[in-house]
Amino acid sequence: MPPSVLVLGGGLAGLAATVALAGQGLAVRLVEARPRLGGRAASFDDPASGLLLDACQHVSMGCCTNLDHLARTVGVRHLLRPQPELYFLTPDRRVSRFAADPLPAPLHLGRAFLGAHFLSLADKVAVGWGLAALKAASATHDEPFLAWLGRHRQTETALRRFWGLVLVSALNETLDRVGFRYARKVFVDGFLGHPRGFQVEVPTVPLGRLYGEELRGWLDRHGVAVALGQGVRHVVVEGGRVAGVQLRDGTTLTADWYVAALPADRLLGVLPPAVVEAEPAFRRLRDLEPSPITSVHCWFDRPLTPLPHVVLVDTLGQWLFNRGEVAPGEHYTQVVISAARELAPLGNDEVGRRVVAELARLFPVGARLLRHRVVTEHNATFSAVAGVDRLRPGQGSPLANLLLAGDWTATGWPATMEGAVRSGYLAAGELCRRAGAPRDFVRPDLRGS
Repeated sequence: MPPSVLVLGGGLAGLAATVALAGQGLAVRLVEARPRLGGRAASFDDPASGLLLDACQHVSMGCCTNLDHLARTVGVRHLLRPQPELYFLTPDRRVSRFAADPLPAPLHLGRAFLGAHFLSLADKVAVGWGLAALKAASATHDEPFLAWLGRHRQTETALRRFWGLVLVSALNETLDRVGFRYARKVFVDGFLGHPRGFQVEVPTVPLGRLYGEELRGWLDRHGVAVALGQGVRHVVVEGGRVAGVQLRDGTTLTADWYVAALPADRLLGVLPPAVVEAEPAFRRLRDLEPSPITSVHCWFDRPLTPLPHVVLVDTLGQWLFNRGEVAPGEHYTQVVISAARELAPLGNDEVGRRVVAELARLFPVGARLLRHRVVTEHNATFSAVAGVDRLRPGQGSPLANLLLAGDWTATGWPATMEGAVRSGYLAAGELCRRAGAPRDFVRPDLRGS
């Protein structure tokens, strides 16, 4: 019989590990505490609208090669729509369109960058100098990114309207906290390395739909047993190995191998305290700082804009996603605010009021608000501060038959959907290596131009 694997957690990391291992013929069982797959990149039922809503709109980019591979493998790639243009809106309601030309990177974005109305010529010269220095810098260097930018003579406007604008959305962290390593990765991989790297892709359906019939069909065809609503109570450890996993309903499951694809804080809560204290790889996870994301879901009686999305410059909201008419006379708009820790003292009512007032100023079309809902994911990502990689364990845990998956593990990527999928593929590869049958599941980065 093939080796058995128990995967704990049905987010993207757990799904990636499951797909990789089941594709190799291993007997995989997947347990997930929530009633549906997807983890944080998922949806919830909204009673007021009757809709399946994303807690926060997730997007991918062309440089996300492993997320793309997973979507193609399970048959949901057609549910992701590339956005050939990005639209940047300033408080004076001027819009700049950002699209690539058919030129090799990084020249492909030159014309769009030069046409950005929200940056002066001096800002663009400073940014150009900064990008050139960034590409030439070591990929392993790490320090507070703001200090590095200060040494490279960036203007105040460039800091706010370029570096901060991009990074707060890409890394879910403010410019004063971001570390150099992952800031560099965003710009080099996303903008400077390949013409497709920057291309944003937005799901055409709620995230929960991405984990629907196509995925379940693939799992069924490969013999994966999926148990939803089955949370883990604790992991039983004996003699440096996992001996079993007890679920909240009292059931104990056993397997030859285990992949823990839980959030870092949840993993610490289900491991025996003595094991956590004895192993630095687990103990250091306590020092990972979370960073929240807030989404404001609004329903209006008419569309605010014909644009599919808008990057908002110098505003409280950062991204607007136009979800269209979801019911007769109901037009759904979602506004995302990353690195939202400063909103916590305001409360949901005040956050919603401010965002709705801001939308009225930016899009004065006389739209009437029907209702709104504010949702905050308090532990959306870990904070990508300088030196954070010292806290991130590899996928091979100190326990002989336990592998770790999650965007918080050492993937070389920040906390993104791509990082989560890479972690699952890396965990599957490490399991195969420990089992004596090495296999590499990680897809290569985009190369060339």
